[in-house]
Amino acid sequence: MKTLLARARNNGETHPWVIAFTVMLATFMEVLDTSVANVSLPHIAGDLSAGLDESTWVLTSYLVSNAIVLPLTGWFSTLFGRKRFYMWCVGLFSVASFFCGTSHSLGMLVFFRILQGAGGGALQPISQAILVESFPHHKRGMAMAAYGMGVIFAPIIGPTLGGWITDNYSWHWIFFINIPVGMLSLLLTSLLVFDPPYLVRKSLKNGLKIDYIGLGLLSVGLGFLQVVLDKGQREDWLGSNFIVWCSILAAVGLVGVLFWELSREDPIVDFRMLKERNFFLATFTMFMLGFVLYGSTMLLPIFLQTLMGYTAMLSGLVLSPGGFVVLLMLPLVARLLTKFEARWLVVYGLLVTSLSLLYMASFNLYIDFRTAMLARIFQSAGMAFLFVPINVMAFYFIPKERINNATGLMNLARNIGGSVGIANVTTLLARRAQFHQSVLVSHLTPLDPAYQTAISGASRFLMQQGSSATQALNQAQGLVYGNLIRQATMQAFVDAFWLLGLTFLCMIPLMFLMKKAKPHAGPVAAH
Repeated sequence: MKTLLARARNNGETHPWVIAFTVMLATFMEVLDTSVANVSLPHIAGDLSAGLDESTWVLTSYLVSNAIVLPLTGWFSTLFGRKRFYMWCVGLFSVASFFCGTSHSLGMLVFFRILQGAGGGALQPISQAILVESFPHHKRGMAMAAYGMGVIFAPIIGPTLGGWITDNYSWHWIFFINIPVGMLSLLLTSLLVFDPPYLVRKSLKNGLKIDYIGLGLLSVGLGFLQVVLDKGQREDWLGSNFIVWCSILAAVGLVGVLFWELSREDPIVDFRMLKERNFFLATFTMFMLGFVLYGSTMLLPIFLQTLMGYTAMLSGLVLSPGGFVVLLMLPLVARLLTKFEARWLVVYGLLVTSLSLLYMASFNLYIDFRTAMLARIFQSAGMAFLFVPINVMAFYFIPKERINNATGLMNLARNIGGSVGIANVTTLLARRAQFHQSVLVSHLTPLDPAYQTAISGASRFLMQQGSSATQALNQAQGLVYGNLIRQATMQAFVDAFWLLGLTFLCMIPLMFLMKKAKPHAGPVAAH
């Protein structure tokens, strides 16, 4: 091990790709954990004697604590030192993972998921900041490609891996697998990663003050926002007093922290960076990327399992080739960034991804495995052209000393976008299925020739199978109504795919508002 580490160093500095591997270990582990538990919820609920509705707090508690820590990464790095804070987060995430796996009650599991989310919240932005700094400016595309491999690939394989582990072992192991990865990450980080000289650490004794009001407003705003997005559809949104009050508290917290932090000289979250046009547009684009990526990643498996009868494993196999396409395409995208402006690659990625989603809107109840898999591959090929160029555009005009704060806001935008996307798609499916069902039901009358033909044909077939005339008629009506529900649900999925596809098409004009960022050129020095 010592020999390998010595070779990884060059003139006293660690090779950038060794650092990339080191920081991506923990990041991949953390991003994977946001999706790997989804398919295990029924098993967790059954084992812990909890209702399926109660078990969703296993996901919500993690997302809430994760979202609160994300934008605070820069401030905590200044207070404790970035390397030290990063290692504490990896350690907390690993220890909490162990206790999650040993939990014997739902309350205990939710508590340790909160700790796990708090530890994991800083891993993505710190890893991204370290990568940006470790590579020279003209190779930042390669750094972001390495980061993208973990951030995009992990949520794609998460449901498949979680289903396989749960089916073959138990849900406890979806948490235990984090422990060896965390230990290896701690070892390599302690030996290979160092804080840069310009990262000035400030202690509470040297004038750094804890902004209790800012922390409180941020925690309230992001915490209740995640609860609203996760529970909204289940509680009928504003039809529930619980959701109404959570929405009010979220709005007060988020608006309050924005105005409060803008008035502070040393804010815990530097919202002033959003005044830089490229960073603001890139952050908004990252929000929409999370909206479409997480929304579509949830949409396709549900369609395959509920309407097509696929198992969790088989639906995961439809998504998995798309993940490998992303892995193959990201290095190519990084090379193209050295020859073309990042915004043109984003335009291409938005166009390809939107076309793939509009193609999915042509799905019906009779598509085969190959059609669904190729559509996902087509979508992933477009997604590969988004993540890396968006990050390059975001950090092009941001000075190094502010990158910690910038990465926290970028990752928060993607995660909140993902939560909004999932909530939006879930609500759209439920509401549009009801709408299409009400439209189709209007045709189920004795005066409708198609309905009469279907009932007669099904009745004759059932009578041939041994049913009486009365039984056959009732069974035939049940079959026709069941088919109507499937068709209504299918139309709801079509509407959702249309929404996601058109969303990305509408994003293309924003790219023309970006300031030009030439390949190979360094950042503008005016800060």
